[in-house]
Amino acid sequence: MKKLLVLAFSAIVISFSSDAQLKKPEWTVIKTPNVKCWECKKRLEDYMAREISQNQSGIIKMQINMLSGTTRVQFWPDRTNLGYIKTAFNNAGFDADDEKATEDSYKLLPPACKRVEEGGGPQKGKPCHMQPQ
Repeated sequence: MKKLLVLAFSAIVISFSSDAQLKKPEWTVIKTPNVKCWECKKRLEDYMAREISQNQSGIIKMQINMLSGTTRVQFWPDRTNLGYIKTAFNNAGFDADDEKATEDSYKLLPPACKRVEEGGGPQKGKPCHMQPQ
């Protein structure tokens, strides 16, 4: 009986110690300078929703700040890394930090979502950061 109790107690201790070794979710901030309007925000959110829905991706959630041109992303560091997240942004057509969007995806963006140096960004008389009515 004592051996059974010791064995059960050992199993419980081992299971708790293995849970303690799991890494906690982390947050990172990525510069997304061409996500400045509601249409761009929606496009990135829709694309990343597909990534988030895949449990294997390791991305938990994200928060886009259009005024500062940044996006906060929460992820499991044992399932993904910053490079994967940036690549997902690039595949959606958006720059991520210093990495440029993939050319084919970038071409599909509307003019307001393109880089300012290429004539994109807010259009005259149409503020981008305000939600459409």
